[in-house]
Amino acid sequence: MSIGDKAKDAVQKAAGHVEEAVGKKTDDAELTAQGQKDKSMSEDRLDTERAKDDGKL
Repeated sequence: MSIGDKAKDAVQKAAGHVEEAVGKKTDDAELTAQGQKDKSMSEDRLDTERAKDDGKL
């Protein structure tokens, strides 16, 4: 995975944190769920790429 892709996933993870926090503050369940989904997807991609970089996959 390129550095650009890793940065993109890190930004998506941060955006997910923000969406989730805003959703909780405004009682917007849809926004909260979207934030959790974004965080989860980016964490999964980052974990997969870390494993590839370590030679485990």
